Amino acid sequence: MATRRHPVLLALAASLVLALPLTAQSTTTWQWSGTLGAGRTVSVRNVNGAVRVTPSAGRTVEVTATKKVRRGEADAVRIEARMAGAGNGDVVICALWGPDARCDASGYRGGSHIRGTDVSVDLVVKVPADAKVTASTVNGAVTLTEIGGDVDASTVNGSVTARSLTGRVNASTVNGSITAQGAVVGDGVRYSSVNGSITIILPETTGAVLDLSTVNGRVTTEHPVTLDGTISRRRMRATMGKGGPTLKASTVNGSVTVKKG
Repeated sequence: MATRRHPVLLALAASLVLALPLTAQSTTTWQWSGTLGAGRTVSVRNVNGAVRVTPSAGRTVEVTATKKVRRGEADAVRIEARMAGAGNGDVVICALWGPDARCDASGYRGGSHIRGTDVSVDLVVKVPADAKVTASTVNGAVTLTEIGGDVDASTVNGSVTARSLTGRVNASTVNGSITAQGAVVGDGVRYSSVNGSITIILPETTGAVLDLSTVNGRVTTEHPVTLDGTISRRRMRATMGKGGPTLKASTVNGSVTVKKG
């Protein structure tokens, strides 16, 4: 039996197809490499796009920046990488929006959205195993894997993922989740979000003091702990194992969970 196709439905379907935006995207790649001194810092600053930091071989810092242009010109956003300090000092890597944008190891200044331009930049940075890393973006995820030095990671709209880190960690986001896996080394380990959950994966042999809190959510742990104070589903101060450095994690809207791993 033949199926009749209603002319009104066909016309509506055709109009929806014609209404869909046709978005062309072009991609360009920029690369840089340099040498980092032992125990020095790599600072990565982005605005619109992801930041991913992984280990390199030897003392080399390798940068690959991928620009994705949906509207406007790729040159509206420029990429800079440079050595800072004497000799094999620190390295600063920046994606800069607009002619007035500047950045250095202390932060990002100036710059703004360029009218008629829609460009994002994904930064992939390989660093020596002992490097200290400062990584930030505004709209995008920050991911760090197997970094041996201290880490400061932040974003506004995006997640933060930190895997197998062996130094001190300070990670924050406003709208996004945090997932962290690694040892607790030295006081000053901090994870914070406003709208997002925090998941921390720790070895069973970890010795630490946990200071966990949320406003709208729950705090839980899979590890046996000794509580300090009263039991609360929104706040936990407790000792893992034999105690040790303090690990602090806080969010407003979301849960805080400590898992075995």
